[in-house]
Amino acid sequence: MKNKKKMPDIAAVVRRLVSPEFDGKLMYHCHADEPYPSGEALREFIDIARAVVFPGFYGSNIDNAEMLEYHLGVRMERLYQILCEQLYAGLCFGEAESICLQTQRDEAERIATAFIEYIPDLKLTLRTDVEAIYDGDPAAKNFGEVILSYPGLRAIFNYRVAHFLLNAGASIIVPRMITEMAHSDTGIDIHPGATIDKWFAIDHGTGVVIGETSVLGDHVKLYQGVTLGAKSFPLDEQGNPIKGIARHPILEDGVVVYAGATILGRITIGRNAVIGGNTWVTEDVPADDVVFNS
Repeated sequence: MKNKKKMPDIAAVVRRLVSPEFDGKLMYHCHADEPYPSGEALREFIDIARAVVFPGFYGSNIDNAEMLEYHLGVRMERLYQILCEQLYAGLCFGEAESICLQTQRDEAERIATAFIEYIPDLKLTLRTDVEAIYDGDPAAKNFGEVILSYPGLRAIFNYRVAHFLLNAGASIIVPRMITEMAHSDTGIDIHPGATIDKWFAIDHGTGVVIGETSVLGDHVKLYQGVTLGAKSFPLDEQGNPIKGIARHPILEDGVVVYAGATILGRITIGRNAVIGGNTWVTEDVPADDVVFNS
């Protein structure tokens, strides 16, 4: 006679999961009247935003230039609709009393309007990023190749959208979800709080990490596996990490950081400095200097 299989006590496990052991530890989110941000909706938002900024490269085909304005108008109406709902959900998410007010709806609409009006400037900034990636990679044959296939540009696109939304007043959850989509797709992790100027290039890209308070100037280029991180986390009197302090590097204009380099702490890498591959940097580097492993 075969031994009877031992089945798990599912009811006991469920009782423990809903017990006070997890009370207040954000193990679940359950508020019937409170919306919450949707990863699926935000992915649609990013897909449409990419089609608006790079029409013809993304989204449905556009038969001729005369139809361009129509396509852009339709897409931006949908873009605005999705963004309003997701920003509203983000502003409601995590509120102590889980109450969504008209003021939060009004704020979401204000931020969404600001983003729609920002799109032409976003396109101009992303053009500089496309140029920087193309100019810095002899393997790139044209701008279209960069736009369609380079993971660095995909991550930069999501970052620039998320950074604007965060600075415009969005709750952190929506910008973080947007940058984490690119992180999942490309292996490039850029916090939406980082400040990155124009002509930014990431070559190859896998494993790049750019921390929340990093500041990058114009014409900065990073290769794969680069970390711009924090050296340590100061603690408060209760032993908890102190939030919101500047703890990541500043890279001035023209800095190049090669593969596998780790730059930690609130230090400054001077203008046109070069950081060699697999180096560990925790002190300021003067302008035009070259740092490498001997």
